Amino acid sequence: MKTKIVIKRIYDTMENNEKIALLDAGAQYGKVIDRRARELRIECDILPMDTSTGILKQYKAIIISGGPNSVYDENAPKYNREVFDLNLPVLGICYGMQLMNYHFGGTVEKKSRREDCQMPITISENNALFEGLPLTQNALMSHGDSITKAADGFEIIAKSNEIIAGIANKEKKLYGIQFHPEVDLTQYGKNILGNFLYKICNFSGIYTEHNRIEKAIKYIRNKVKDNNVLVLVSGGVDSSVCAALLSKALKPSQIFALHINTGFMRLNESRLVENDLKKLNLDLKIADASDDFYNATTKINGIETPKLKDAISPEIKRKIIGDCFMRVTQKEIEKMNLDMGKTLIAQGTLRPDLIESASELASSKADVIKTHHNDSQLVREQREKGMVVEPNKDWHKDEVRRVGKQLGLSDALVMRQPFPGPGLAIRIICADKPFIGEDFDRTNEKLNNCVSSIGVNACLLPFRTVGVQGDSRTYKYAAVLWGNAKWSELMNIAKEIPQHFHNINRIVYALGKKIEGPIKTIIPTQLSPDAIRELQKADYIVGKNLIKYNAVKKTAQVPVILIPVSLGREKKRSIAIRPFITNDFMTGVPAFPREDIPIECLNNIAKEILDECNIGCVVYDLTPKPPGTVEWE
Repeated sequence: MKTKIVIKRIYDTMENNEKIALLDAGAQYGKVIDRRARELRIECDILPMDTSTGILKQYKAIIISGGPNSVYDENAPKYNREVFDLNLPVLGICYGMQLMNYHFGGTVEKKSRREDCQMPITISENNALFEGLPLTQNALMSHGDSITKAADGFEIIAKSNEIIAGIANKEKKLYGIQFHPEVDLTQYGKNILGNFLYKICNFSGIYTEHNRIEKAIKYIRNKVKDNNVLVLVSGGVDSSVCAALLSKALKPSQIFALHINTGFMRLNESRLVENDLKKLNLDLKIADASDDFYNATTKINGIETPKLKDAISPEIKRKIIGDCFMRVTQKEIEKMNLDMGKTLIAQGTLRPDLIESASELASSKADVIKTHHNDSQLVREQREKGMVVEPNKDWHKDEVRRVGKQLGLSDALVMRQPFPGPGLAIRIICADKPFIGEDFDRTNEKLNNCVSSIGVNACLLPFRTVGVQGDSRTYKYAAVLWGNAKWSELMNIAKEIPQHFHNINRIVYALGKKIEGPIKTIIPTQLSPDAIRELQKADYIVGKNLIKYNAVKKTAQVPVILIPVSLGREKKRSIAIRPFITNDFMTGVPAFPREDIPIECLNNIAKEILDECNIGCVVYDLTPKPPGTVEWE
């Protein structure tokens, strides 16, 4: 019913057709397409796949997003079969291209090789979609199914190795691309979208966004009115910008700020947050809720979870933490003698949070990659009641940072390394027994044959990590490499492995360590005080060295993860570090040692962690996103 109301509003207020319709097939990157269109001065509306012909005719062109389904799935999104017969230009992206080809009688099949990384593509000449671009370029491919035969009337306009990466029916102005032009990992993606919108669709480019700050202030005032608002501040840029916007929009007497110490914070985190946020002149309260979180439970589908300290599943941990945040917040509201019915909760939620959590605010069809603490079930219930204020919800990290600078926030706040809301609880990989499937030994043997060409060895690790492949969540093996090889060779093989081994979504390299594989045992790990302390110390060492070697600006984020395996003879857990480069946190690449992060920095990190922590090995995460998410859980 809500969808019909939204569509009616769009239909009633449309003054001209200088707008593009984005049909949402459940893409993780759907909101990024919308963002790119607006950057290119084109207004964009995100609509359901089955939007009626009468509505679609009001638009100048159509984009069909990617999505997690196969065109043959019974639960594939239902689409308006007239969409390709409206005499409008259509661009199908990933699933959108497969659907277009399938609709016109072409074939789509699942191949043994899948692509979930940046790949070189070759494009055809004399094609408006690629006009002015190099014939070979890098693009993000993320798919399981592939087109094996182009439909009648379509020509092949791009390829990735033997895989069809682009099709076109110039007469009907129908174009399909298997890769994602909307993300940073596609080298000329914005140019390709620009060619479609201007050279093929003939848009005028008359749309200009309203000033972000003014729009956010208006939203806050309309939402809060004369009520109070409690803003949850972590000390990161997202919540700091949210707090600064509230300060501009409302009276000081309406705003209360709360920092919750969950017990899973970085070393001395709460003290640093308090010092940083004093500069915003907020009425800040710090609540030590570490015991609440440590012993927290919640209900999932009516079933009580174990306590957080005993939980193993990453999704259960995330849901417990998200709901505990709401309970602690409500308890603190009562302590502050605020009226529960007249106090809204503000948080620095970003678009990627909602997209990965599959919130209806981002997409009605997207697959859940991981539940963010600011989009748990209790948060959604409060949101439905109109009690949640989220002025950043349409922005990505780089956009929030730009707003922060416009608001006059310090570089220390704006450029601070991001830290996940659930904190170290999702950077401790918990396991009570090794995960060894029937494919374990066979995969190990094939994996070693695959990497022998660069003179290294490899083995699976007997636990799982979270990833994203083809717009879907994956929960699969990590693999560790060791031996002497060039970093460029290691980076390349890390991209290749998940394409051939669909049960692996993350690859790490052991720093200065020879490993005796196969590894079939784990060190049982839960969220115990000793595990938290070890990770806090290791995280502090990594952060200190990144600053010492001036490696902070190149890396958007550097998660430090405690993993439940011993990679040497000593029965000690290991530490993984993930220096990661990204703008929007939807896609990205690992930092390249030497070019992005000094080798001396890595060596010093590994030495200090081994000397000062009860850790047996340090590994470097080589995985792009996709197939590996930024965080491991």
